[in-house]
Amino acid sequence: GAKIERMAHGFVFTEGPTWHRGELWFSDLRGNKVWSITPAGKMTMRLDHAGGADSFDTRYFRGSNALVNAADGTLLLAQHSAHRIVKLDDAMRVSSFLDKYNGVALNSPNDMVYAADGALWFTDPPYFFNDPLKGMTDATKVKGTQKTNNVYRFKDGKLTAVITDLARPNGIGFSPDGKTLYVSNTEPNSLLYKYDVKPDGTVSGKKLLADWSKEKGDGVPDGLKIDSQGNIWCTGEGGIRIVSPTGKLLGQIVLPEVAANLAFGGNDMKTVYITASTGVSPLPLLIAGEKP
Repeated sequence: GAKIERMAHGFVFTEGPTWHRGELWFSDLRGNKVWSITPAGKMTMRLDHAGGADSFDTRYFRGSNALVNAADGTLLLAQHSAHRIVKLDDAMRVSSFLDKYNGVALNSPNDMVYAADGALWFTDPPYFFNDPLKGMTDATKVKGTQKTNNVYRFKDGKLTAVITDLARPNGIGFSPDGKTLYVSNTEPNSLLYKYDVKPDGTVSGKKLLADWSKEKGDGVPDGLKIDSQGNIWCTGEGGIRIVSPTGKLLGQIVLPEVAANLAFGGNDMKTVYITASTGVSPLPLLIAGEKP
């Protein structure tokens, strides 16, 4: 019942939030910029041309997406136009971190998360190739990119395609004990999957946790996060769905615009910061989020 107040607005499409040095960093995916915002609402534009291209039609998803803190204190950033993940140092200098799998360029690295063993996991759907006039199919991909849209694991210098059979893998997260992986599938069907994670980094036991394909409302499954009790907070049709580890729908946050992603924050992790179409909104919670 809490009223949703926007703490920042005026963006084209906000995505990929993460906390870094006391500020919430996020991408304006269509605006081609990375911003940060303090809990008090002070805004700073951190990186222009963030997606790896100087400019593009703002109907396209060709900017930057997820950000995540690396172990060395730098930031990793997913760049759609450059088909890669880059590292950002304190001076916002960009250096390539991951750009190929088996010698072939990545598609559009989207969302990222670190596992407890230090492995980086990320989804790689083809959203760089989205054409707002013609729609999107795998046939619209440019030559020299991946034939499948994979979920990857990077550990000890080795990149592995762990999941290769999803149409549009997008949001990704782990249960608090690290034994379960959750991945949202955006299109053509709105789906949420769970997997058992083995100690060697492989997965098994694929299970459909939720199917929202017949739901009506704006938005699709995109970013997701896990709370301290293991519940999954997943963006989707009509807002943010909160789902138990067994697939029970516990609740829904109805929003005035499409939400792309979210991040827990605050000293007690009892605030969720929602990155939506044109703004960022904090919402107080009764339950704490899981710390990355």
